[in-house]
Amino acid sequence: MDEQRKTYYIDVGTGEISQSATSSTYSFIIQANDEEITELRELFDQNYSTEWKNFFRAHVPYLEYHYDRENDAYDNTIQQVYGMIHKLGDDEAKRHIESMNILPTKE
Repeated sequence: MDEQRKTYYIDVGTGEISQSATSSTYSFIIQANDEEITELRELFDQNYSTEWKNFFRAHVPYLEYHYDRENDAYDNTIQQVYGMIHKLGDDEAKRHIESMNILPTKE
């Protein structure tokens, strides 16, 4: 049984997911069920944790950015976030994400 979809307002920068458009800081509008919102929240939480690891790594001068697993993990997760928003988003969200060229291309 497909759960009922609700409208959510997403701010990727802060990781905020809201059912209220009272804040003008949202970036995308999506239609999602509870399971999809839980999955998106877990991705945001995972990136928040990775951001802290990156903060501490930034203070270790001998580690270069391009050899850093935490940065790779963040990049992978943010790509998953944008993939979900593209899948669940309205037409404007889809167009914006496609213009970013952040999603892998299908060959």
